[in-house]
Amino acid sequence: MFKGARTILDVCVSVKEGENVFIVTDMFQEGIGQVLAAAAMERGAEVTLGIMTPREKAGQEPPKIIAEGMKHADVVLLPVSYSVTHTYAVKEAAAKGGRILVMTDFTEEMLIHGGIEADFRELKPICKFVAHSFTCGKRVHLTSPGGTDLTMDITGRRGNALYCIVEPGEFSTVPTVEANVSPIEGTANGRIVADASIPYLGIGLLDEPVIVDVKDGFITKISGGRQADILRRDLESHNDKNSFNIAELGIGLNPKCRMCGIMLEDEGVVGTAHIGIGTNITLGGDTKAPCHYDLIMWDPRVEIDGTLVIDGPRVIF
Repeated sequence: MFKGARTILDVCVSVKEGENVFIVTDMFQEGIGQVLAAAAMERGAEVTLGIMTPREKAGQEPPKIIAEGMKHADVVLLPVSYSVTHTYAVKEAAAKGGRILVMTDFTEEMLIHGGIEADFRELKPICKFVAHSFTCGKRVHLTSPGGTDLTMDITGRRGNALYCIVEPGEFSTVPTVEANVSPIEGTANGRIVADASIPYLGIGLLDEPVIVDVKDGFITKISGGRQADILRRDLESHNDKNSFNIAELGIGLNPKCRMCGIMLEDEGVVGTAHIGIGTNITLGGDTKAPCHYDLIMWDPRVEIDGTLVIDGPRVIF
């Protein structure tokens, strides 16, 4: 496990002697937090380990005392059970200049095998190219052999390159490598067919496709089998229209990631795309929702302003 922890400390956040490292975890992930703390101490950092009550769902804010501590750290590591990526706490900590790495639902194995074994420096230019294509684009058309056919307007929205290496004021997830963009609210229309994974709510790898109809930026219908019912019931339970918001288009770019039902592995798999729903405030959008979930599909085809940029596992330069 120390091999992966050292990759995180040396490559991903480049910890320096004397820096303040705040590791935020919960009772379920405390073991991962302890390994990261030991590796940070090995490098001469001033380490604080904050253990909070596990969040009830992805996108829920951490306690105020944790959020305040995050704003005063040089490096923030987040091995947590439920994602706090799309929260004001992360957004404000980044604004204060922190280098933030999100490690949602990490397992001990993920510090040893899988996406963590990738050469993040080598993947950086590929990821930045796709993100730049999003930044420069206006209209996106996403299709897949499974039946996805979705259009959206991304005019003026920034493309985000998450390649597991962060500078001050940046956050990234790990070990997924992805480029993503948040569409302008109200502009997504068409159909999403998730046929790979929905790594939330206990759904994981999909037994059958989950079909999601979209009109004017919001989900209008969810159909399929048992797993589709789980997603629909959860979104309805929030009693908040923004839970149905089309928040993100992301492209997996890590050749070492494997589809296994864990979010930060699944989303990085080469040859996949995901549509995020719910909140998008850390991605460049304007919507804060009670949740953020990702619907992952195989073999996406992405056209930006009529130019093919992603064709299944291939990035077209």
